[in-house]
Amino acid sequence: MPGGHHVATHNDILRCDMGLPMRVRGVLARIRAFRSKFEGLLASARKKADRARVAPAGRPTRLRELAGFGANPGNLRMFAYAPEHMPPEAPLVIALHGCTQTSDEYDHGTGWSSLADSLGFAVVYPQQQPANNPKNCFSWFLPGDIARGHGEALSIREMVEHAIATFAADRRKVFVTGLSAGGAMASVMLATYPEVFAGGAIIAGLPYGCASNVQQAFEAMFTEQGHAAQALGDRVRAASRHRGPWPKISIWHGTSDPIVKPFNGEDIIRQWTNVHGLSNSPRIKN
Repeated sequence: MPGGHHVATHNDILRCDMGLPMRVRGVLARIRAFRSKFEGLLASARKKADRARVAPAGRPTRLRELAGFGANPGNLRMFAYAPEHMPPEAPLVIALHGCTQTSDEYDHGTGWSSLADSLGFAVVYPQQQPANNPKNCFSWFLPGDIARGHGEALSIREMVEHAIATFAADRRKVFVTGLSAGGAMASVMLATYPEVFAGGAIIAGLPYGCASNVQQAFEAMFTEQGHAAQALGDRVRAASRHRGPWPKISIWHGTSDPIVKPFNGEDIIRQWTNVHGLSNSPRIKN
């Protein structure tokens, strides 16, 4: 999930690291190893997804692009779908794709637009651009893109406001979901704009604030960090001045995920149970 134009200079450094101190060369070698592992796993996952695709590559898209949606410091694109006869004050879902995906591919794979038809709500698909990230990953780990009022987080927030006005959606029923890098970006949106979202579903994502550079991003994906619940919760509380009520969170993570290790899902649970002031022990209702 890491990568992008902000890493291009980093790649130049990798080619010229022989004159650097041993400690720095060790760090760069570790990043190279992580990157190689990540790209191999991503390529394998992409091949499996391509084989599983039923619809032909040339099928028509159900989505339409909306330009001029507001400030766009993250340089993202906005795609959307709304049923022809959507009820007034309908819910709004923000759906964030994973690495190597487009909004259209994510819609086809998840069926959000079909659900929108049957249940009556609008869907917004923010889309990353290769100019920002060659793997089309959202920049969930870069400080300039995950802070309230800045970068990609602000671009997505602007899309929400534009969609509410465009589709006459109910601002009390705005939800966000995402997969992998999109799941990590959903964590970002829930932390930085908690007053905007009624709830969110984080799929194969990472907790907010677990990385602030490429090396930390790879380590967060592959290496268990052992963060304390209080520290995880403090990162969300520090992301805005909001103090509740907090959005409801649903966490989905495969136990055999090779790219974003499952302990990240456990960290997300600990992060948000701490924010909500809930016990780590599950409550069982008879």
